[in-house]
Amino acid sequence: MDRIHRPKKGLSFVVMVIVVILVLLIGCAGFLTNWMWFDSLGFEKVFWTKFLSQLEIGVPVFLAAMLLVRIYLKSLKKHYFIEVESHEIPDEKRLNKISWGMSVVFGLLVGLSAGASTWMDFRQFANATSFGLKDPLFHLDISFYVFKLAFLTKANNIVLGIVVGIVIITLLYYGILMTVRTPDVFEREPEEPEGSETPEENAIPFTRKYRSKRSSMRTLDLNNSNMSQLLHIASGKLTLLGIIFYLMVAMDFLMRQFDLLHVHTGAVYGAGFTDVNVKLWVYRLIMVLSIVGAVTLCHHMHRKEPKKLVRIPIAIVVVGLLGGVVSFAVQNLLVSPDEINKESKYLERNISYTRHAYGLDNIKVEEFPAEHNLNRQAIRNNSQTITNIRINDYEPVQDFYNQTQSIRQYYDFNDVDIDRYNIDGEQTQTYLAAREINESKISSTWINRHLKYTHGYGAAVSRVDAVTANGQPDIIVKNIPPESEAKDTDITRPEIYFGELTNDYVIVNTDEQEFDYPNGNENSYSTYKGKAGIKLNLLNRILFSVREGSMKLLVSSNVNSDSRIIINRNIKDRVEKLMPYLSYEKDPYMTVVNGKLYWIVDAYTTSSYYPYSEPYSGEVGSTNYIRNSVKVVVDAYNGDTTFYVVDQDDPVARTYQKIYPTLFKDVKEMPEGIRKHIRYPNSLLKIQAGVYTKYHMDQVKVFYQDEDLWDIAHQIYGTEEKEMDPSYFIFELPDEKKAEFINMIPFTPKSKQNMTAIMMARNDGNRYGQLLVYKFPKNKTVYGPMQIEAQIDQNTEISKEFSLWNSSGSKYRRGDLFVIPINNSIMYVEPVYLEASNQAIPEMKRVIVAYGDKIAYESTLEDALADLFGEDENGGQSQSASASSGKNNSGKSNTKELIQKANEAYENAVNAQKSGNWKKYGDYLDELEKYLNQLEDRN
Repeated sequence: MDRIHRPKKGLSFVVMVIVVILVLLIGCAGFLTNWMWFDSLGFEKVFWTKFLSQLEIGVPVFLAAMLLVRIYLKSLKKHYFIEVESHEIPDEKRLNKISWGMSVVFGLLVGLSAGASTWMDFRQFANATSFGLKDPLFHLDISFYVFKLAFLTKANNIVLGIVVGIVIITLLYYGILMTVRTPDVFEREPEEPEGSETPEENAIPFTRKYRSKRSSMRTLDLNNSNMSQLLHIASGKLTLLGIIFYLMVAMDFLMRQFDLLHVHTGAVYGAGFTDVNVKLWVYRLIMVLSIVGAVTLCHHMHRKEPKKLVRIPIAIVVVGLLGGVVSFAVQNLLVSPDEINKESKYLERNISYTRHAYGLDNIKVEEFPAEHNLNRQAIRNNSQTITNIRINDYEPVQDFYNQTQSIRQYYDFNDVDIDRYNIDGEQTQTYLAAREINESKISSTWINRHLKYTHGYGAAVSRVDAVTANGQPDIIVKNIPPESEAKDTDITRPEIYFGELTNDYVIVNTDEQEFDYPNGNENSYSTYKGKAGIKLNLLNRILFSVREGSMKLLVSSNVNSDSRIIINRNIKDRVEKLMPYLSYEKDPYMTVVNGKLYWIVDAYTTSSYYPYSEPYSGEVGSTNYIRNSVKVVVDAYNGDTTFYVVDQDDPVARTYQKIYPTLFKDVKEMPEGIRKHIRYPNSLLKIQAGVYTKYHMDQVKVFYQDEDLWDIAHQIYGTEEKEMDPSYFIFELPDEKKAEFINMIPFTPKSKQNMTAIMMARNDGNRYGQLLVYKFPKNKTVYGPMQIEAQIDQNTEISKEFSLWNSSGSKYRRGDLFVIPINNSIMYVEPVYLEASNQAIPEMKRVIVAYGDKIAYESTLEDALADLFGEDENGGQSQSASASSGKNNSGKSNTKELIQKANEAYENAVNAQKSGNWKKYGDYLDELEKYLNQLEDRN
């Protein structure tokens, strides 16, 4: 029989082992594959930092909590059987198991909670970097609030939770002690053996032991025990817990007083008059009462005066309620009627600390005269500014790329970004968009999605200032494979394995060749030669099959021992997974450096604990401190991801460097080619501009009375009014000899439309990140964007043509209005696009240039400038103006363009005549006459 059953037992054991292994693999697949991924990027230490930190906190807390409860329960048991005189015998073995079980469970809950919730706060606490600036109320370094306060608050909450948990355990355990005993002695005393002289000699030893120690104690009837008996027995232990609880309440209010630096009372962000003179003292009084409560609890419990125990809790509640009433009364009856004087000192703190928190304290402010002295010579002298005026817009360019450069239906240009390159020896502003595979547009078979269509290909690049004769972007990098007209934009490694649309994993180096790019009627195929990915041995194939929920990865015959799986290819998800404690710009941008494609992601260090700083909610979330201290560079081919710290003066970034020394690199290690392409991010400038609309006022009375509030300027975009976004420009700042790449946004006075100032962020070289504000004179009117838009609407020629376009089966839309400082003057430029109903590609048809009270409305920027400032000295357009019209910039080419437009106007007039539309016929004849006159002037 044994021989018959042994194989079955052996088989059962094998099955059980296999099941256990499978369960472990399924449970650990995510952890192990994440470890492999971090290791493949060289960030193994980054991965283990979190795990080991959680262990460093969680394990000691678990052991301490477990042993504390175990020792505590042991003392409870001992105390219980000393206090209770009973003939019943407890089940010691069962009680020990219950005690250890309760201790382990409690320790695990506390340890897991502490490790998971406090590890990063503890790391910041231990690696805190000084700000070199103290708060004005408690005189603590700002680092205390940004790096330490959160950990201390959470640690206090954990201790409070432990105390409450032990109280619950105490009551539960006493209940268990009342019920867990040897079953055969529930209802009777042990019988005295016959012939015995002393009953005690034959009594059960355990009972005798406790009787001998406390023989004078009153016997409790355990079968009729009630809650009052239980509380009586537990009173000694609960006294100790009550003392600890009072001390923790005192600690809690000690932490709360620091939170006053982040409140908003009346006109002040941060602790104001009422907070400092009422609420702070209420918190301190409650702290004192809590300490007194700890002392009196011990005293009253010892003297058995339970009724007096409620005095301190009642006093604390009364103080809290009275504090609320007094705070309300002081704020409304004392502060509000004289707020400007009562809050003056605190408003000054609010202004100073908010400006510092948002990096606005070092802004260079200059007066800008806004004179009207521009002429043709000034235009010629600012050639770099003129040749970089943006007459293309993001949306039309993206539409054009997707219509003409996507090549195949599965390619998409997800986004268009702006950058600058050296073209023909000049720094030139350009648009660049990556050609990625849209995974939703390819066949959904597993091979296509994961083995075949693995990467996008190349990019499209065009100048911002140039259009073709048809009004479409003049592309300088186009087609597949990429063809470039400038050396600086040559692309020699066009494959895009990592991007904004790459959400699926792919497997490379398989027996199935990858689709590379379309080549006429055929396709070109390739094999990945990069270093990204994780080797797929048998174990890894099992783990990743579990992770991705696909058995095809495990059983596919195309996957071999050289195959590698590439995961986390979406660059936004990639950087967030590596470093989730930074905030990231929603719009990464691509750049070309030495023939390779790189993504640059702007990362922000933020905090909500900066004292006296007004919070701001925007694209990077709610914060009251922000710096763009980190630039993340992702190789589009290899996936190498590097975090560069570009602001060593940021204490938050330096603290993260201490926590993750292998993740962050100094900006000095950034390749020079990439450094030339970093830019001041739009989101940060918009946040700073939003805060500056109020906090440019540094005089307390002016600030309090909102005498000089600003708004971010508005414009007409498309056909609707909207708030302006920051715009990138290349132009020469006054008193500078070289054009710079600038990010800029204009302001208007609150509820008014004239322009009051411009904020600029510099991007080039050592000046990167410097903020500059030009303030316009208050004794003269400087037209704001909406006033220029109103002038455009009131211009009869422009209005007539807009109406004509809209009534002829097409629609127009206006692009961004650009505010351009030149010398000491302001010029405005706005492109106009026409989109035919049967054509999805918008075309730039007109350029509007406004200067002072004059408006020029022409087909090209050079014509508009000539209209405003006259011809060049030699009778033609200036070289600077001519260069802005596109690649065909000679006078001859411009003449050809005028001839073409004259022919178009003539043909339109003939068609209007045939259809009987005499109004359009007359309009087209006027247009024809205009072009003929321009041709005559050139001859």
